[in-house]
Amino acid sequence: MTADLPGDLRAAVIALAQTPHLLVALDFDGTMAPIVDRAEDARPLPRSAAALAALSALERTTTALVSGRALASLRVVAAPPEPTLLVGSHGAEVHLGPSSAELKPSLRQATALAEARAAVAQAVALYPGTMAEQKPAGVVLHYRQASETDGQAAVDLVNQELAQNPAFTITTGKMVLEISVVSANKGEGLATLRESTQATATFFAGDDVTDEHAFAALLPGDVGVKVGQGNTCAHFRIESPHQLPAVLELLLAARTNGGTHNA
Repeated sequence: MTADLPGDLRAAVIALAQTPHLLVALDFDGTMAPIVDRAEDARPLPRSAAALAALSALERTTTALVSGRALASLRVVAAPPEPTLLVGSHGAEVHLGPSSAELKPSLRQATALAEARAAVAQAVALYPGTMAEQKPAGVVLHYRQASETDGQAAVDLVNQELAQNPAFTITTGKMVLEISVVSANKGEGLATLRESTQATATFFAGDDVTDEHAFAALLPGDVGVKVGQGNTCAHFRIESPHQLPAVLELLLAARTNGGTHNA
């Protein structure tokens, strides 16, 4: 229920809802969907999905997903409503509509990507419970299902193989190590969304360290919500993805004509 939200967060969401053109941007894993052992099993919580769909149908409101996932994976697990814009691979992939170009690495990037994929494949072959995820411009080492010792050994191996090569951007998240041949982050992705939509204010929610770039890119009057524990520069925090529906439903009610601010 929205009444359970902190008072300062409620007030900020209600104020944000009055902006002329609102951008509602959400991370997916750990935000719209609880974290699961197998990435392909993730699905948005039904109330969050319903609220996002309702917001996407409002005038002067743009919805977006900003994820570390490749766009192909994000589309499968999130099944976003048609108007929703998409930022994938931590900002390296951007879908702003039918005319958006597909990300295609250059020859030099493709050569580096092959090296990164080989290093991750080596780690996966050596350490049980690890797995590789392929992206158009990167590769991810997942080690959530590995033992702590094996997971750390896999990360160390990949870092030793690739860390000194300036062609790679290497980032860490929740039990993942990502190597990309395109330098991008979610803050840049959020800025692209804001510019393309001409949004006058932005709501963003995310849970991982990679979402901090997006929180840092927010402007005065925007609202950033950290989901879960960990250091953050977001001004507001909720405990888990299960509280996000209440936030989105409050935003929807406050923005809908005739909606009540006491939802």
